[in-house]
Amino acid sequence: MPGKRVVIIGAVALGPKAACRLKRLQQDAEVTMIDQDEFISYGGCGIPYFVSGDISDVRELMSTSYHMVRTPGFFEDAKGVTVRNMTRALSIDRKAKTVRVQDLRSGAEEDIPYDKLVLATGSRPNRLHVPGGDLPEVACVADLHSAAAVKDRISRGEVDKAVIVGAGAIGCEMAEALSDLWGIETTVVEIADQVLPGILDANLARMVRKHMEEKGVAVRLSETVRGIERRGDGEGLKVLTSGGDLEADLVIASIGVRPNADLAVQAGLTVSPRGAVVVNRRLQTSDPDIYAGGDCIEVTHLVTGKSVVFPQGSLANRQGRVIGTNLAGGHATFNGVVGSFSIKVFDMAVASTGIHLKTALSEGFDAVHAFVVQADRAHFYPTQDLMYLQLTVDRKTRRILGAQGIGHNGDALVGRIDSIAAMLPYRATLDDLSNLEVAYSPPYASALDIVNAAGNTAENILDGYNRTMDLDAFEKCFLENRTDDVLCLDVRGPANAAPFVERFGERWMNIPQETLKKRIGEVPRDKRLLVVCNSGVRSYEALRCLDAEGVRNTANVQGGMAAVKKSGLLDVDDESEKQPEQS
Repeated sequence: MPGKRVVIIGAVALGPKAACRLKRLQQDAEVTMIDQDEFISYGGCGIPYFVSGDISDVRELMSTSYHMVRTPGFFEDAKGVTVRNMTRALSIDRKAKTVRVQDLRSGAEEDIPYDKLVLATGSRPNRLHVPGGDLPEVACVADLHSAAAVKDRISRGEVDKAVIVGAGAIGCEMAEALSDLWGIETTVVEIADQVLPGILDANLARMVRKHMEEKGVAVRLSETVRGIERRGDGEGLKVLTSGGDLEADLVIASIGVRPNADLAVQAGLTVSPRGAVVVNRRLQTSDPDIYAGGDCIEVTHLVTGKSVVFPQGSLANRQGRVIGTNLAGGHATFNGVVGSFSIKVFDMAVASTGIHLKTALSEGFDAVHAFVVQADRAHFYPTQDLMYLQLTVDRKTRRILGAQGIGHNGDALVGRIDSIAAMLPYRATLDDLSNLEVAYSPPYASALDIVNAAGNTAENILDGYNRTMDLDAFEKCFLENRTDDVLCLDVRGPANAAPFVERFGERWMNIPQETLKKRIGEVPRDKRLLVVCNSGVRSYEALRCLDAEGVRNTANVQGGMAAVKKSGLLDVDDESEKQPEQS
């Protein structure tokens, strides 16, 4: 007697994972995957690296870890799964339990019966709905075909200037792909006032933007694209924006994606107001014989408790395994996400988990954040580099809500973010983070790791010991406000402080932290004092000393001069990014 018939619509990430998991558990299951594309089971997140040339052949994105290309024949022979690519699913008849499909090569249509159905229909890129947005030189690099077409144009020497619309994750990655290897003059246009909006808070986003600009990418924020037209000479395009016109030979639209739930809507399945398929924890839709996962569904955010759409390949793979288990008669669940994320932007790694401060406040949390700068290894180890880590916490419960960071040793950064991500589903508090056990060795971590330091700093802020100031407030309070009622008290050594004393004169005072108690009489009591050091550690010590002496009109600049310089606020050459303090 044949096994159950399972039809899977979509064969990129979730579909193959669900199919292979089911076949491993139930060898007699009849599994058919349907996909309208020629290419199946590929790593879409690797597309920017294919365009850049880091990955030379598109087949590498379709290969297994043991270098077999995932073709329909591979799935037939190695997995026992039937694949029908170049086949479009047209409709679902839930009563008859059939899927109407069309062979895109012949045009022939037929009905495929199922006992269980899986929707792995993914997402669609948002299009540029402006005049000229449909010109052939305007691309959405959303699949292997569009990626190959863009790379072919570049390799033929047809692209000297490019405009990327959108500074989200894909936009930033594509900026690197075009400019780093190919040397294309690249401009990123973003409607928000920062890069990576919705992912990073302003402090870190400012640092990422500066890094992109140092690598030759022009970044134009708070700017909208109004139209695209051909230049008068017929040689390329003119991108019309609210900030002025830009010449381009190629325009890449990177303005997000939306769930592809058309089949679910047509079949009468429950779909959310944002257009995503609604599923339970077993990833069943409103029809228990139909499962769904990946970019086309909503999931629960385990920090806010609300439904979110979180398109990510790793998520689709994990959900595919849950679906495969349940198709085989198991009872696996997918409880939700904490929203972990990482990308590489030139020489900088960016990673986050949970929610950032702005989102936390909008969700009703009484949220604060702590920002720390510390070496990612023992400060004496030769390969150490500074890591910039920001923690968001709830004031009332001391619950950790999220973390984000940047650094040049990407594996080190992602490891720290992952450790915090693992804690978030359990409503971990600052006590848990301050005492989090890490595997210590000088080549890999500090004796008091940066995640512990972030927890300790947040505790000091909540307990009122550490009154802090962010970079944007420092910019407004000191750099833009030229009045004499605000003074920077630099508690670093004289060599570090000298360039700033010379530049700012009486508005910048240097008293090393270790001499502050003896020289307290020199500290003016009629000014607001912004206390700075390299990273925020010695300035915190100085703050406590000033408090004890009755000087309380003070604030500790979070991240110190390392953060100020990393963000591009000051360009005076000193050692603040080379000699981090240790707490």
